Amino acid sequence: MADPAPVPAPVDDPAQRLYLDVLEAGGRIAADLVADRQAALAELLRTGLLVSDGLDGAYLAVDPRFVAETLGAEMNTEAARLLNRAERLPAHLEPLITAYESVPRPIEPVSCDVQMVGLEHIRQRIAQLGADCREEALTAHPGSLAPAALETSLHQELPVLRRGCRIRTLYRPGVLAEPAAIRYSAALTAAGGEVRLLDEPFQRALVFDRTTAVVPAAEDHARAALILDPATVAMIVAGFERDWARAERVRWDLLIDTAPTRAAADQIGRLLAQGLTQRAVAARLGLSERTVAAHISRLRDQHGAETLFQLGWLMRGGEGGD
Repeated sequence: MADPAPVPAPVDDPAQRLYLDVLEAGGRIAADLVADRQAALAELLRTGLLVSDGLDGAYLAVDPRFVAETLGAEMNTEAARLLNRAERLPAHLEPLITAYESVPRPIEPVSCDVQMVGLEHIRQRIAQLGADCREEALTAHPGSLAPAALETSLHQELPVLRRGCRIRTLYRPGVLAEPAAIRYSAALTAAGGEVRLLDEPFQRALVFDRTTAVVPAAEDHARAALILDPATVAMIVAGFERDWARAERVRWDLLIDTAPTRAAADQIGRLLAQGLTQRAVAARLGLSERTVAAHISRLRDQHGAETLFQLGWLMRGGEGGD
């Protein structure tokens, strides 16, 4: 299959300056006057903003509107061709998909750990495990969530749910300050997935069909371990189930129209009312101390509190007050 034909790009700054110089010269410029600007000249000739006179070697300026229409038509044609290729791609790969699905999976996986190195390698392997999942996927993710990664995850997980698999996900309450995480959780639960919040530390892990687990092997998550040992996987699943039972159910659909700062502030206020310090609140929710401090400042203004102790007391309802 041939590669897509290159689509002309807009001209760069040197080419634009040369074009303006040609216009200042009356729309026509002699070849010897641009001898030292060959790169910019080539750019303008390539895009069609300049054409050669052919008689004396001079160059003539072309109406940019005509050029835009011409290039736009070429780009639209190329876009239509690429869309057509994209639509035909699944049919072209159907024989390979059928062959892949026909390969029998081992009944008992080999008991060993596999080290995966490199974020891209890890992502690809996790995506493959998700595509092969037939019963249930468990995710425990205590950290922050990148919007692009969430969008990719949603595209991968929706087909898994449509196959009838169960997906359960654990997050820390800090995700309430992340609009993308709220949108993702609302979309996933609307499709049949389950997402809960656990207000205490837990380990990051993914488990597929209770036979395969993926856990970090480095603090920067650049290495991960693929665990196939049944006893180890069972231990990870048991830990997840304990955390899941303690986790809080959330109506994610009701948070779509709620400001993330408000949702996070509610969690912070609840912990302050329990007597936790600013640092303890940040650690509990997985937020930075700066973010927590900003929320506390707004809560102080809202409740008219001068100190953190007074704020916590007020948010407990002024127990034992006058």
